[in-house]
Amino acid sequence: MSRVNVSLVVGGVLVGLVVASALLSFVWTPYDAVQVDPATRIAPPSAAHWLGTDTFGRDVVSMLLVGARTTLFVGVVAVGVAAVAGTPIGVLAAMGPQWLGELVMRTNDLVLAFPALLLAVMFGAVFGPSTLTAMVAIGIATIPSFARLARSGTMQVLATEYVLAARAAGRTRTAIATRHVLPNIAGLLLVQASVSFAIAVLAEAALSFLGFGTRPPTPSWGRMLQEAQQLIYSTPELALWPGLAIALAVLGFNLLGDGLRDRFDPRLVDHR
Repeated sequence: MSRVNVSLVVGGVLVGLVVASALLSFVWTPYDAVQVDPATRIAPPSAAHWLGTDTFGRDVVSMLLVGARTTLFVGVVAVGVAAVAGTPIGVLAAMGPQWLGELVMRTNDLVLAFPALLLAVMFGAVFGPSTLTAMVAIGIATIPSFARLARSGTMQVLATEYVLAARAAGRTRTAIATRHVLPNIAGLLLVQASVSFAIAVLAEAALSFLGFGTRPPTPSWGRMLQEAQQLIYSTPELALWPGLAIALAVLGFNLLGDGLRDRFDPRLVDHR
């Protein structure tokens, strides 16, 4: 009887809740998430407003649901950009000439050494704060992680006997990369994508908190925190709910990544 992977199950449940909240926001929210109602500002939790309202009278539950949509959208695009750009860079660095691999990886190290949040803030200052700016900045900052992992995994695959046999049979590098390398490193990349998604969620929240992320009136968990800080002593629950949402989302994706790592490690799957 196989042992239950607790990290994978708990992480999957938490991520599932975040995804379900985002999907639910497309078809239903208690109120319009951007509707301002000064008459009900800073209302306590009640039957009408389950988690109360913020300083503008907007329903907190509705903003959390729509904020989950924004957070996941930024994460999906940012991680997608990083994976699409970083994976071929890493494979090229492993399969190309040694000088090319060294050049690619040293450049990769320079980008990796640059603080991701600082890069995102610079993008926001130059191109203006927006969801697109946050997605691009987070994606670029995550490319080195995918490139390093793809290079490491590719080098392991290239050392296997079936790849040596494929080379002896005269298969091209492109054919080896698509038939042998990519299927075998897909599990590693999936793990990295889950962990990077957690980083993207946290980065998007931080950028929105600083004013360089999603612009109002689009709800964002990070900006909900920023708007609640002035009432942190009188109405702390306004900061509690978005902070808890961010924490659970980050925890969920990290646990999911740990669970997937346990699932795919230590052997690479043979896709001959």
